Amino acid sequence: MNDSVIVSDSVKRFKWIGTRPIRPDGVPKVTGRALYGADLKLPGMIYGKVLRSPHAHARILKIDTSKAEALKGVKAVVTAQDLPEQKFEYIGPERVAVNFWHVTRNILAREKALYEGHAIAAVAAVSASIAEEAAALIEVEYEVLPHVIDVDEAMAPDAPLLFEDMVPRGMDGAKPSNIAKRLEFKMGDIDAGFAQADVVIEKEFKTAAVHQAYIEPHACVAKMEADGQGEIWSSSQGHFQMRALTAQILGAKIGDLRVTPAEIGGGFGGKTVTYLEPVAALLSRKAGLPVRLQMTREEVFKASGPTSGSSMWAKVGVTKDGKIVAGDVILKFQAGAFPGSPVMNACLCAFSPYDIPNARAVGYDVVSNRPKAAAYRAPGSPIGHFAVESVIDMCAKAIGMDPLDLRIKNVAGIGTPTIAGPKHAHAGFRETLEALRNHPGYTAKLGPNQGRGVACGYWFNGGGESSATFQLNADGTVLVATGSPDIGGSRASMALMAAETLGVDYDQVRAIVADTGSVGYTHVTGGSRVTFATGAAVVTATRSAIKELCKRAAMIWDVDPEGVVWEDGHAKPAGSNVGDFKPLSVKELAAKAAATGGPITTSAGVNAGAQAPGFSAQFCDLEVDPETGHVTILRYVVAQDVGKAIHPSYVEGQMQGGVVQGIGWALNEEYIYNSKGLLDNAGFLDYRCPVASDVPMIDTILVEVPNPAHPYGVKGVGEANICPPMAAIACAIEQATGKRMTELPMSPPRVLAALSEG
Repeated sequence: MNDSVIVSDSVKRFKWIGTRPIRPDGVPKVTGRALYGADLKLPGMIYGKVLRSPHAHARILKIDTSKAEALKGVKAVVTAQDLPEQKFEYIGPERVAVNFWHVTRNILAREKALYEGHAIAAVAAVSASIAEEAAALIEVEYEVLPHVIDVDEAMAPDAPLLFEDMVPRGMDGAKPSNIAKRLEFKMGDIDAGFAQADVVIEKEFKTAAVHQAYIEPHACVAKMEADGQGEIWSSSQGHFQMRALTAQILGAKIGDLRVTPAEIGGGFGGKTVTYLEPVAALLSRKAGLPVRLQMTREEVFKASGPTSGSSMWAKVGVTKDGKIVAGDVILKFQAGAFPGSPVMNACLCAFSPYDIPNARAVGYDVVSNRPKAAAYRAPGSPIGHFAVESVIDMCAKAIGMDPLDLRIKNVAGIGTPTIAGPKHAHAGFRETLEALRNHPGYTAKLGPNQGRGVACGYWFNGGGESSATFQLNADGTVLVATGSPDIGGSRASMALMAAETLGVDYDQVRAIVADTGSVGYTHVTGGSRVTFATGAAVVTATRSAIKELCKRAAMIWDVDPEGVVWEDGHAKPAGSNVGDFKPLSVKELAAKAAATGGPITTSAGVNAGAQAPGFSAQFCDLEVDPETGHVTILRYVVAQDVGKAIHPSYVEGQMQGGVVQGIGWALNEEYIYNSKGLLDNAGFLDYRCPVASDVPMIDTILVEVPNPAHPYGVKGVGEANICPPMAAIACAIEQATGKRMTELPMSPPRVLAALSEG
């Protein structure tokens, strides 16, 4: 592995930030003692099971639960009729708007079953086997309806409609269709831009829906009391969101629910969605007992959200000297059974890495008879980049320019406008591109049937609401509690930032993830926001604690608090005029806390803005077997602007993980439906994820251009890295074979078919 760190001159040197200490959650996980959503067992707990639709599209005429209710051992049976109806309205900013009318119907179907695996009813019984038997006894009368799976077919005028009264938003005068929304963003003059171009290339692309493929299936335990209060233990990326959504769906008060985060076995965006928690809580409320509810692997694939499949068209114009003068894309995304694909993200990200004066992006959010799409690592951006980066590569070849040189010539920098309106406020992309170009592998010689491909990616990165508390223990150790589920090493990062700020050793700080009743509101772990936003809350709380420690020292010395400064974990006199006092350590001040005012605890809540976007540049070398179409990845190098790597090993892991998922997306992964609209590959045996033998060691280049808006220069690192692989691999295949692949996955049969075309 050729890992390296390229440091900007503005990066400060720290004692703990940038080191690689042992992860605080490592021992419980490797010994099997960590508790996940399906591990908790409460006294009197019973077991839930969900009955799911066997049809892709069917009207629900009647549900008879009488036989299930009569089965011995059954304690509760629920359907959508047990949930209050929700108002039809979109709530929140357009990019993340929620419509609870849709949400409640995804949790338990009402008028229709809209995809195979759609939840119809649920039971709870004294054993899992009885619950499964009872679910099978529920009789559902369906009217099977025509279905539609492909996004282009769903947009056709004669396509079967999922919602007969759904009129597309953003398309005035349109008739009801499966198009939920049309979006358009533009800047400059598209026609004039293309008129300036010496070379114009346009191409159509298609991508398959792919699942996040986390190892741990969805699971939770709910315990509702007779007074309406309740507790939920859940493996999710945001227990505050699970609390709010469950309360909304049940018609309960948010304050009556307490949600405790279990350990989480992967999510990648897929566990920001609520599936089981309201159903488990409803069963518990009806049964008067705690209920555990969990999905099987088959249910995960059939009923939890993959990312969207797409149909796209991209057009790019360049001058002979490599200036990109115009870009245009049309992006059609599968939303699944309910509106809400990440097509807006794709529109906003597709051209953002570059300084393109004339650009337009049109997006369509389209429903079809698939499970509702969910976030997947930079949701929407990887799909849009597959199309745009592929066409940019074609433009580079057409004018005889190195693909990295073309991108460097058109790099977005501080002040570059974006199609969304705001101008870029951060640098880092140029440095990333240059670091990749300087990698020795970029000029290595290739052999027969081998190719090298380049692509780049962009993600906004997130900020938002986070909270943290700081507690100083009597022995001088520190407890930092946050509301961010640890899905990528955030406990280590929080401890590192607290230790650095306070000036104590890393092993003196313990970081935990607290339940909704023990720490302030915190938004989900997603969007590459946690190290930035929750880290800012931790630093703020720690700085408040330092102020309090200085006050305590002033009290001990009988001086004004302004006469005390904090340096390297000690309170010290600000100057010789204050007095000749021996510095007081954290441990000494903690020991005297009771005598100087009581416990030293602080808290902080932030709504962090000024986050910096993520830029990733990558190249891969591969070999194509001309007899089978099999693609072997030989070398993969990823360079990314990481701001400041708080824990470099975690950052490298994020970069490598995103690339490996992108390789799977590019070469193998896809949802395969049969003629009845049923999923044929709902399991890891047939849904082909990469394994260790499929990929080489991923070389990482950490480019550190710090974000001045964060105390330690943090930029989110978890998502930009999944954006380039699909295009990079397609470009490499083209160099190796002369064939431009435009449909994902680029599986052996598809590559072989392209080679056979002559």
